[in-house]
Amino acid sequence: MRIEAPIQIEHTFTQRLQAPPEAVFPLLCPVREREWVPGWDPEVVFTRSGVAEPDGVFITLDHGRRAVWYITRHDPESFQVEFIKTIPDFTVSRIRIALKADGVHRTLAEVRYRHTALSPAGQTFVRDFTRESYVKFMEGWEDELNVFLTRKPGR
Repeated sequence: MRIEAPIQIEHTFTQRLQAPPEAVFPLLCPVREREWVPGWDPEVVFTRSGVAEPDGVFITLDHGRRAVWYITRHDPESFQVEFIKTIPDFTVSRIRIALKADGVHRTLAEVRYRHTALSPAGQTFVRDFTRESYVKFMEGWEDELNVFLTRKPGR
């Protein structure tokens, strides 16, 4: 057996969200993300409750491939969630999100992505997953979530 060092990258970004953690955390869910992520349409494979929970499984399309997501941690009391996302013959990724209050009506969301390549195509993706591209991705996500969090009811 030949063991090689993985081609892997990890980036962390802290989003500043315009609502308390109690309002933000339920939205970090494959089903509830439909409410604020344009075009998000996961196929829910397993959930007892109908929303995010430990051992929940869902599938999305990512880079033209089916991505299988597994919820490894979902802790509403500590406001932490973790997913493992596998795109066969491409990448396996760990996504960790931890929320903490930032004053009375705001949240700091630490979002950490770690991608590991599973193929030459995955290696290209990992190498192209620069700090700059990650920040742009996170800022877009932050903007989408803040628009949803701050919109007035009935609009």
